[in-house]
Amino acid sequence: MLLTIVSILASITGIIMSLSHFSQAYKIYKRKSAKDISLIFILVFTIGAYVWLAYGLILQEWPVIISFLIACFGTTTVLFLTLKYR
Repeated sequence: MLLTIVSILASITGIIMSLSHFSQAYKIYKRKSAKDISLIFILVFTIGAYVWLAYGLILQEWPVIISFLIACFGTTTVLFLTLKYR
């Protein structure tokens, strides 16, 4: 029971945190500028998100998979926009 509650809370928290990348992507897109975005930071964060996704897939842990699937999409979007509007 406690493990189920913790898994649900972890999933919700992970999803909320992963959605934060979309606000950055929107800001870059709206301003058509990514001059204040650290390319190294977003590149490292994107790689880390994909590693966590792979880890979740290997362990078949749905809270990790769902959270980092969203994170991968968000960070990849920010990375793409950063490269496009640099």
